[in-house]
Amino acid sequence: MAKKNAFYAQSGGVTAVINASACGVIETANKHKDVIGKVYAGRNGIIGALTEDLIDTSKESAEAIAALRHTPSGAFGSCRYKLKSLEANKREYARLIEVFKAHNIGYFFYNGGGDSADTCFKISQLSETLGYPIQAIHVPKTVDNDLPITDCCPGFGSVAKYIAVSTLEASFDVKSMSKTSTKLFVIEVMGRHAGWIAAAGGLLVDHGIPVVILFPEVEFDQKKFLARVDENVKKFGYCTVVVSEGCHYPDGKFLAEQGTRDAFGHAQLGGAAPVVANMVKEALGYKFHWAVADYLQRAARHVASKTDVKQAYQLGKAAVELAVKGYNSVMPTIDRISDEPYKYKIGVADLKDVANVEKFMPKDFISKDGFGITAKCKRYLLPLIQGEDYPPYENGLPKYVTLKNIAVPKKLKGEFKI
Repeated sequence: MAKKNAFYAQSGGVTAVINASACGVIETANKHKDVIGKVYAGRNGIIGALTEDLIDTSKESAEAIAALRHTPSGAFGSCRYKLKSLEANKREYARLIEVFKAHNIGYFFYNGGGDSADTCFKISQLSETLGYPIQAIHVPKTVDNDLPITDCCPGFGSVAKYIAVSTLEASFDVKSMSKTSTKLFVIEVMGRHAGWIAAAGGLLVDHGIPVVILFPEVEFDQKKFLARVDENVKKFGYCTVVVSEGCHYPDGKFLAEQGTRDAFGHAQLGGAAPVVANMVKEALGYKFHWAVADYLQRAARHVASKTDVKQAYQLGKAAVELAVKGYNSVMPTIDRISDEPYKYKIGVADLKDVANVEKFMPKDFISKDGFGITAKCKRYLLPLIQGEDYPPYENGLPKYVTLKNIAVPKKLKGEFKI
């Protein structure tokens, strides 16, 4: 097998553990020098490939690459950019081949969620459609946990742990003030169509916290919601609400819809928490506080799940091993074997079965009243938030790594505009 270089890129919203996958890819590729030359990273995702803005990871020390394992966010920069079909935009694919040929790239590792899986799938077809051999392997990543086939997605376990911990602590705060002040705390979490992150709030019930969860999978019923909040406040003195950004009315309109759209054409969301809090205030008169977890939930490496960190690295490692074995157009997966004790194995899925498919919360994971989680859901969630994997600290703050990100000299003339 002729030696080829590898291209790795990060896509979409980053997570607390996406760099652990990057670490897994780079360290494993470096152990296969017989077939893999250098590992180049795309600066700002696939855009780095299109603009020939490549980063030479071999210019980093082994210690710096290893430190990616405990560093949050995207070390090489990410992007929200979805390739159109070959028929709609052959220009971009021709450019990718041009760049890959110029830098002898034969392996493509794309670390992202659903839209990234679609991009990776399209690139995997280049050898058939445009005659250039490229092995494209998708490395799963999404806090939304909505990729199909794999039991869970790297990034989710840490977000779930952060939401459960933060909401538990805030609920203790509300409880202490409920006699004379605040009666309601509302936290808004990510999750456009799938309520996996919101479900983590259901773990607080074991701590005696009265929690109401608003899932995207359950149409919002204002009357029932207000009745449940009122019932909790009268019984416990306070109530905590976890609302997914994707919570919507029966007509499909999001509580948090702003009327704008992101780069992928999705409705821009944000603001469900104040909507819900003010709704309660107007109807029931309860004083409230609210918070939007936003970037905090997906960047919180300091409270990352040990299980999540381990799986993120393993899937990066597995992606390279699949490529070396000759696989193309696939994604390594987490295949759960048992809940208690928690056991799993690394599997593989065809990208044609992953791209553009969303995994929603199963109906038997949501309680019959629509405001909580079932015992089955709890058994699913608990293993994913287990263990602490604290980063090293220095002067009271986490010691995260910033890579040098030295550019690979360009070989092509002219600029490519995206």
